[in-house]
Amino acid sequence: MDGSRTVLPEAYVITEGSVIREVGTGTPPAFEGRRIDGKGGILMPGLINAHTHLPMILMRGYGDGHDLQEWLTRYIFPVEDKWDSRAVRAATGLALCDLISCGVTTVADMYYFCEDIAAETAASGLNANLSRSITIFDAAGYDFKTHPSCRQARELAEKWHGYNGGQILTDVSIHAEYTSFACPSLWKDLSGYAKENGLGMQVHISETRKEHEECLSRWNKTPVGILNEYGVWDVRSVAAHCVWVTPSDRELMAEKGVSVAHNPISNLKLGSGIAPVPEFMEAGINVCLGTDSVSSNNSHDLFEEIKAAVLLQTGTRCDPLALSAWDALEMATVNGARALGRNTGRIQAGCDADLVLLDPEAVNLTPCHDVASNLVYSARGSNVVMTVARGKILYERGRFFTIDLQRVKKEVTEYALPLLFGKG
Repeated sequence: MDGSRTVLPEAYVITEGSVIREVGTGTPPAFEGRRIDGKGGILMPGLINAHTHLPMILMRGYGDGHDLQEWLTRYIFPVEDKWDSRAVRAATGLALCDLISCGVTTVADMYYFCEDIAAETAASGLNANLSRSITIFDAAGYDFKTHPSCRQARELAEKWHGYNGGQILTDVSIHAEYTSFACPSLWKDLSGYAKENGLGMQVHISETRKEHEECLSRWNKTPVGILNEYGVWDVRSVAAHCVWVTPSDRELMAEKGVSVAHNPISNLKLGSGIAPVPEFMEAGINVCLGTDSVSSNNSHDLFEEIKAAVLLQTGTRCDPLALSAWDALEMATVNGARALGRNTGRIQAGCDADLVLLDPEAVNLTPCHDVASNLVYSARGSNVVMTVARGKILYERGRFFTIDLQRVKKEVTEYALPLLFGKG
């Protein structure tokens, strides 16, 4: 994933501690650690899921067949009111197994119960940018210092930001303009706090036409435009979805260095539309990929997103060159690293040792005339045979080394699901 889009046949990679020490071709030098023979397979940078909501995996398939607003208000919000710490931990563990087995080594999450999510994620070995997603529907009595959500966001940053050499980073998060327009002071306070403490920002932006147009009616400005007035884009920022952003929005986002987290399958499933990815790229905007929650996608398989990202643009524009396979691979790796402020996404000496090995004998990857094409159009998460994060093997051929999957499943079926849905 360098600027030349290099593919090295018969290569070796040496990791030391949490970083890549050496990359070369031919016979590897003398080495005293474990040797892993991946001959015939594909070694690639770990995938980066730049937008999701981990515990929502327990709502997989729940409330399907509705647009975003009806789905949220009739199905998702009522279930989320029932969460407790134990259920969130079980759900997070299940989500982490799902991600790791599909080759994801870094994730950006927006949710609440963040202390529980952080603890489970830290123990799993997965890299994560975690944020306490904040909504405010009534500004009465609002005070940044005392508001529970804001206090939790600060506590998250104070305890977890930079944990384990940067395995866990924390961002701040405005859930969206439409879930906080009653309190624009929040936008100013959060962006100010992020700037003072060197944190990033995560926000949902212009996901649906309704959201976008209602914001225009309220402010005579788009979500991108009104949040800009409160300094939201003055820090490293990731704007999720961006389906309905305008040309002037794109100019502003490029100027401010805002990254777009593109979620093609979630946007399709909820009928939200198709984000103008080629226009983002033409404007110089960094575009990365996310699955969104499993509840609005039904999968954490980022390989599905990679394929969908390309086919959506080539198919709807009747142009096979609208987006290339390499463009999509970069979105899922090096672009995601840039968006999240991380030294990963490339197989290069000095980068974090986040690596994924794909099955050398997989039928659906045989033959391989073009590696990028195979990864984008043929690969699936089930082809992953090894996931390494920060030099540590998290998963190998069906075995998880940092998570007790059977314990997680037991907690999910015997406690979390009955709590949320009244059934096992």
